[in-house]
Amino acid sequence: MKKRVVLALGGNALQKNGEATAEAQKAVAVEVGELVAELAEKYEIIIAHGNGPQVGNILIHEETASTKEAPAMPLETAVAMSQGQIGYWLTQAINNAFSKRGKTIKVATVVSQVVVDKADVAFKNPTKPIGQFYTEKEAKKLATIRGWTVKEDAGRGWRRVVASPKPVDIVEKKAIIELVKSGVIVIAAGGGGIPVYRTRVLKRLKGVDAVIDKDFAAEKLAELVRADIFVSVTAVPNVYLNYGMSNEEAIGEVSVAEMGRLKRYGYFKAGSMLPKVEATIAFAKKGGVGIITDIENVGAALKGEAGTIVR
Repeated sequence: MKKRVVLALGGNALQKNGEATAEAQKAVAVEVGELVAELAEKYEIIIAHGNGPQVGNILIHEETASTKEAPAMPLETAVAMSQGQIGYWLTQAINNAFSKRGKTIKVATVVSQVVVDKADVAFKNPTKPIGQFYTEKEAKKLATIRGWTVKEDAGRGWRRVVASPKPVDIVEKKAIIELVKSGVIVIAAGGGGIPVYRTRVLKRLKGVDAVIDKDFAAEKLAELVRADIFVSVTAVPNVYLNYGMSNEEAIGEVSVAEMGRLKRYGYFKAGSMLPKVEATIAFAKKGGVGIITDIENVGAALKGEAGTIVR
């Protein structure tokens, strides 16, 4: 039987050199399509992806063009829009890669709702910056008008900030499992998923403006679909100790306990490698294999020959 693999593509996977147009990002997606076509003979593939640059652009378009007659869509709807956008690019790239090889494959993008806990402490302290930059005066005016929380962002200006709660469940998990069982390559939980919560009494789903970390959502996806391997695809071939310094050291195969010890010692930065490390540790603790590597080394890493492998 084929091993089941969840590939979590970084948010900038389709913008390696700042590509902005749809055609430029579709061209970058070709590399993903080629990778999937190579791996599909040996593995069942499920793809998750980030959406940072893309949903940021959508929000800028929405906010800039907002009028009373055509008001801006809320963040959770913008996430859904980005899932369709990126899912289309990836689906097309994968289909074309198989077609080039004289083969056909079933590929589907599942617009995914990821359940969060409305009582998550993240909602009390929003920290995730989104959208465009404003002056302090503009930001505070918008905060009053739209009910936003705004903060100064690293000396670059003021931005809206939202909560980044942990994922609890994925609404479409059963459908995703059925698709994978029937031989479909599935793209799901894009951009960390559309954040939703269940109401206390009727258990109805409602969208909430938040950003779920892509790696945590992808790990939850891997757990729920009972994947064997979880791969966080990033910009570097390995996780490093003392990254960028003269004593930089690549981490190869490592135990959960050792990776946890390195995390506690503060080797990995929040907003960079830390969530990837935390996600791979979480998945390995459940008995799977967690991998962190770049797109060029995914194939070798799955064979245990490259990347940082957490067992």
